[in-house]
Amino acid sequence: MPDSSLSLPPLSLYVHIPWCLKKCPYCDFNSHAAGSELPEEAYIQALINDLDIEGPYIQGRKLSSIFFGGGTPSLFSYEAISRIIQAANRRIGFEEDIEITLEANPGTFEQEKFQGYRNVGVNRLSIGVQSFNDQQLEKLGRVHSAEQAISAINSARIAGFENFNIDLMHGLPGQTTKQALVDLQQAIDLAPTHLSWYQLTIEPNTEFYSKPPTLPKDIILEAIQEQGYQLLLENGYQQYEVSAFCRDNNKSAHNLNYWKFGDYLGIGAGAHGKITLPSEQRIIRTAKTRSPANYLARENSYTASCKNIPEDELPLEFMMNAMRLNAGVPTPLFLERTGVPLETIRPELDKLTTLQLMERPDSSLTPTQKGHQFLNNILEIFNK
Repeated sequence: MPDSSLSLPPLSLYVHIPWCLKKCPYCDFNSHAAGSELPEEAYIQALINDLDIEGPYIQGRKLSSIFFGGGTPSLFSYEAISRIIQAANRRIGFEEDIEITLEANPGTFEQEKFQGYRNVGVNRLSIGVQSFNDQQLEKLGRVHSAEQAISAINSARIAGFENFNIDLMHGLPGQTTKQALVDLQQAIDLAPTHLSWYQLTIEPNTEFYSKPPTLPKDIILEAIQEQGYQLLLENGYQQYEVSAFCRDNNKSAHNLNYWKFGDYLGIGAGAHGKITLPSEQRIIRTAKTRSPANYLARENSYTASCKNIPEDELPLEFMMNAMRLNAGVPTPLFLERTGVPLETIRPELDKLTTLQLMERPDSSLTPTQKGHQFLNNILEIFNK
């Protein structure tokens, strides 16, 4: 790579809390059923130690966003979450408009903490509802009811969260088009600033993979998506990413940084990071040890792997993220974030333009409506 080709992108922080009350049958995330007592104090100290070790990757930047994911981060006390926020601020510093998101379950136990989270600096919640249908919630192994989900969203608003996301799935076992749209309308009626609306997929290493439920046929899934998109549009929600919709431009700053191939530190059991090192003209990916017990036992290093992204894989890595965005990204960003000249992928871009999967890459790299629908077809061309 030329010495001046790779630029230092914005920096985010991902914090993984790996415990849940119960492991859901569809979940392939690094999450574990919590025992009678969570090792909150020991885990918070390990997270802070982990953050200290990440110090060389900061490179003078401040954090543009923090995301507490899991697992169920809302199992932890607001005092514990506060300690991580304060540690990050002291060691790294925050941009003035930093977005700090915490994933929360709608259970009553978690709702009681919402005001505390808001008071210690969390300014965005992502509430894992998944469905407003009690029968579907039972099939999905969720530990909350539809009534609790509605209560949680009202509690978030009362606690002062003006900006919050609802996670909602469709294509659930035996779900009809009407049922999916009733679910979606209920979410819309609660007026979140952001909706993550996505289809249930069966992933390896899950209970649903070994005991598959009966999912809707393709014709029903297509109807759900088509009518759901129209319903969201009619109610003022703009789709800006494959499964992300927002009102009044309340896009997820943290996820946008992922999709624009920004940098992020990952701390916690199983957390992943992506870091640009311009002085060395390379980009690395890090992964922390997955087992919570092994993570807590570490003293000097929590890292399970740290690998360079090969230069010939950077175009695929970049496009895999950027093409999720409806508006794509400015063309110069490709060189800035990968260090690879755009001319290197000119044949692929020309082919995608001919296939009407991408717009002409004059000022931006943007999928067409067809390309957005067939994202895998775009990625196949870069997967050499």
